[in-house]
Amino acid sequence: MSEDGTPVTLYIYDLSKGLAPAISPFLIGEVVEGIWHTSIVIYGKEHFFGSDGISICDPGGTVLGEPQRTVDLGVTYIPRAVFDDYLEGLRSSTFKGDQYKLLKHNCNNFSNELSQFLVGQKIPQYILDLPEHILAKLSGSGFGQQLNGILSNLSASIQPTNGRREDSPDYVQLTSAIEEASGEIFSEVSRYREEQSRMSEPVEVIPSAENGGNHVTSQEVDDLEAEERREREERKKMRDPPVVFRDLLDIRVEFDALVGLIDGKLSPEEMQSLEELHQYMLEDEGSWALGDSFLTFIDRLLHDKTLSEEVAIKTLNVLACAALKDDVILLLHQDRKEHILMNYANEVDRLPLEQQKGLALFMCNLFENISSSEWMLYISEWQLGTTQISNIRVTTKVAVNSLLSDNADLKDRGSAIVHNLACKEKMLQNKNLRRMLPTGSVSKVFDDVAVELTMAILQFFNSSPPEEHLFRCMKALTRFCQISSQDVPQLIQMIGPNPSTFKGKSERIDNCIAEISKKLR
Repeated sequence: MSEDGTPVTLYIYDLSKGLAPAISPFLIGEVVEGIWHTSIVIYGKEHFFGSDGISICDPGGTVLGEPQRTVDLGVTYIPRAVFDDYLEGLRSSTFKGDQYKLLKHNCNNFSNELSQFLVGQKIPQYILDLPEHILAKLSGSGFGQQLNGILSNLSASIQPTNGRREDSPDYVQLTSAIEEASGEIFSEVSRYREEQSRMSEPVEVIPSAENGGNHVTSQEVDDLEAEERREREERKKMRDPPVVFRDLLDIRVEFDALVGLIDGKLSPEEMQSLEELHQYMLEDEGSWALGDSFLTFIDRLLHDKTLSEEVAIKTLNVLACAALKDDVILLLHQDRKEHILMNYANEVDRLPLEQQKGLALFMCNLFENISSSEWMLYISEWQLGTTQISNIRVTTKVAVNSLLSDNADLKDRGSAIVHNLACKEKMLQNKNLRRMLPTGSVSKVFDDVAVELTMAILQFFNSSPPEEHLFRCMKALTRFCQISSQDVPQLIQMIGPNPSTFKGKSERIDNCIAEISKKLR
């Protein structure tokens, strides 16, 4: 230790990965910025407490990656040997693994203990107060216990890694846990909305000592939903507008055609699912109207060979309309276990042409909303036959298959999906998403996916595409050069054609070519 002392730093992570601000208004009536996990960095090592007890790793060396923020706590003059002895004492006493409690005796209590020992001050109070605050708000709620369990599973996944995070089973486990938690929490929000939708006209409820608690009025619910819509619009402004097809289909025409094709061929349970679909699409009910067996119903419509092929086409067209709805993510999260939709999409190259077109339209329109577009890029894998697949892999497969098709409609939708994949979010904006990615990655689209899509784009360029399709792909290529700054430019130079070949097509294409050319030097 130098005469100037040893710096002590607090690392702060958000366990919810940005989910807390989105769902906390529905659960406790106010915005919670994050579910905080903290650690102390001293002597070149990161120290944290979890379900395995006290762990030590290189700074940023857990599956959480880099912290959301850091706080300089000051310097300590305590010798390293004294600190090590103190840490060992904590390890065998108050901070054993079996004493870990997410909301009562957790990583933040451990960080606070170390901070007071090392520099004589507490960590920020807002971190220490959050667990008690959440417990108070959720007291008496069955979902309070459920949320506790979800976050406990997340915290249990925080382990040191050896090497790159994307190679770590713990990294995959944590990502899967976050996706699972998102699904469970959004499902709970859906049920909450359902209950509120059944309420009568707004009634003013005044909390009092007699009635014993705070009550949420219908007006407060409306205000929260309005706030959520405003936040959603703000997030949309943070990304390039996606290419979607809003006016291509008439939902009433498509739904009526589907009903005509399957009339008299459904079981009572399937008839109920059809009615739920009618409520969702034509009566503007929320996706909470879709029951637990709804996706099983969709699975039959897509796969049953005893039904007309037109049934699958109309089903996909209805889903393409549903993809534009704000709450479609709740439907998608129903599929997080069976993967009915993505397993079907993975067979895109074996489907009849019209089904390929309907599938591509559905996946393209899912980019309308940030939450559903992020769902399409999930990286956690599942087994399909002998193959490991994931949402991002299937999305990429559909994009490439469509872009390189001989069919004009598929090319149109394929170029849109490629554009949307590359431009889903503005570079370097979404810090919460970036921290879930491998070291050195700056987009939700991984380097290898960028390379695969680049190869498809270069092959597509040889087909003399129209200006609109050319622009979408050239814009995507510009972004891929940023994402994979070495591999993609090398690939362009090796395979060609050189983007400069298309100079003069339009001003916007020329602007893209100029950006790509900078990377080729």
